[in-house]
Amino acid sequence: MADLLIGREREQKVLERALASPESEFVAVYGRRRVGKTFLIRHFFRGSFTFYASGLERGGTSAQLEAFHEGLMTYGSPETKPPATWMEAFRRLTALIDRSPGPGKKIIFLDELPWFQTPRSGFLTALEHFWNARASARGDVILIACGSATSWMVKNLLRNKGGLHNRVALRLPLRPFSLAESEAFYVSRGIVLTRYQMAEAHMVFGGVPYYLRQFDRTEGLAQNIDRLCFAPDAPLKGEYGVLLASLFGESGRHRQVIEALAKQTRGLTREELGRVPGVANGGGLTAVLEELELAGFVRRSAPFGAAKKGAVFKLADFFSLFHLAFMTGAPDEAFWSRFIVTPRHSAWAGYAFEQVTAAHIQQLKHALGIPAVRTVQSGWRVAATADGPGAQIDLVIDRDDGVINLCEFKYASAEYALTAAYAAQLRRRRELFREHTGTRKALHLTMCTPYGLVRNQYAETVQQDLSIDALFTLP
Repeated sequence: MADLLIGREREQKVLERALASPESEFVAVYGRRRVGKTFLIRHFFRGSFTFYASGLERGGTSAQLEAFHEGLMTYGSPETKPPATWMEAFRRLTALIDRSPGPGKKIIFLDELPWFQTPRSGFLTALEHFWNARASARGDVILIACGSATSWMVKNLLRNKGGLHNRVALRLPLRPFSLAESEAFYVSRGIVLTRYQMAEAHMVFGGVPYYLRQFDRTEGLAQNIDRLCFAPDAPLKGEYGVLLASLFGESGRHRQVIEALAKQTRGLTREELGRVPGVANGGGLTAVLEELELAGFVRRSAPFGAAKKGAVFKLADFFSLFHLAFMTGAPDEAFWSRFIVTPRHSAWAGYAFEQVTAAHIQQLKHALGIPAVRTVQSGWRVAATADGPGAQIDLVIDRDDGVINLCEFKYASAEYALTAAYAAQLRRRRELFREHTGTRKALHLTMCTPYGLVRNQYAETVQQDLSIDALFTLP
């Protein structure tokens, strides 16, 4: 079955701009492993490249030059001997472009670009010279640099202080599918799931196309999870380690931060992370957190009313969270099919559903009827004291129209029934929030659950009652 290009409308518009531009364009495409970067570029340009080459994971300089040389020969270079240096490799690429027939843009696609850069190889210097002295002057080149190592792409291309400074005009940070895009993907492949099941699939696989592509349409969701994650030959059994290595190399510090956050679902501040054994505080931790955030593994949430100080970091990569919670032991191959009826599943699902909702802020705003209103999202918590109880609100949406949504998420397999005690707890949180923040805005209690609330006498406690359908709209 040939895959269709699902979603990616914004990204396709950027690529259309590059095609229509009267100038040469340098495009950077980056995002986590398995998110569909190569598929997007191949599908959009229908494979019509003037040149394509992909870097080799863990390959030395000679192997990288050999891979580049194979690409040159495939697209018509007459040279039979591999180039000895990167300067020579890009001179041959320039000659190949010069011989390319016909009008229109010449598409140069360098896939997994960070792998080409090996120590003291001179790759970046040669790339800079190729772009600045050759490609940009022509006016008919689209140079697409693609890479999974997001931090490398940002540091060496987007924030380059040398010859590539401000040369990357078009940036495509590719994220996993949203729930709506995932739903379209399932439909395109004949996979039948309810939206409740699609949300749970998102809580496990995070909308990563490569994972969803391995679903078997004849199986239910629990069977698919068991086969992909827990069977003796499960294809995703070693995925966590491979994923981290591809993004961050051999850095154990990134792994330690991820695993520390996986154990603290309330999140940790930078200072708290610095006290975790093996993580260590210092300037390096700031860089690690930024790289994790850029790669979509960590979500930063500043406390209400604060810009950065006291920011809380939470693990946002769904598959990593799932792996660390369930795949590190040796459960049997039908583990998930039996596990879904246990209290431990409910505890995991509650936090994972909160993270799914946090990843769909634009959809939440659309459901609240405020897509164009400027908002600031944050969390809020106050510790208990001798004078009163503590409280925590997972998501605060502070709106410019004089309203603040205090959001509560509950994962349930049916309509959720507010009780007298829980309704009183919600009202108490609202009053504590007003007391401690001093806000004069209207405070709207907002619930998001898979099936909405039971319309009992306590449902009127909340101002907005959103079901899971609200998360399936396109932003």
